[in-house]
Amino acid sequence: MGIVSVRRPRIAREEIFGPMLCVIPYDDEEEEAIAIANDRPYGLQAYVDSADVAHARRVAEQLDCGRVTINGAPHAPLAPFGGFKQSGIGREYGRYGLEAHLEVRAILG
Repeated sequence: MGIVSVRRPRIAREEIFGPMLCVIPYDDEEEEAIAIANDRPYGLQAYVDSADVAHARRVAEQLDCGRVTINGAPHAPLAPFGGFKQSGIGREYGRYGLEAHLEVRAILG
C-alpha cells in the first residue's frame, strides 16, 4: 500500500517551535509510519512512546532526526543536541558541541 499524502497534513511536515502534537494514523509501522515520520525537510527531535523499550529503540534508530526521546527520558545535558536536514547539522553539548569550537591543525614534516 502506498502512502496517501492526505494523511500528512501541512502541520506535520513543518518545523513548529512550541508544544504541538500531530497524530496521524498508519496501517503498517515499517512501511508507512517510519516513512510518514521521515517525510519532512526537518529533523530536530522526535518522541517515541512504547511499553516495549527494545521496540521503541528499533523505531528510534530509523528516524531521521538529531535526537529521539523514548518514553519521556529526562534531558541529558551531556548528550549532543542538534538536527538533521534543514534543522541544521551543528551540535551543542557534549563532545560534539565542544569540537565545534576547536580548530584542527595538521603539521606535516
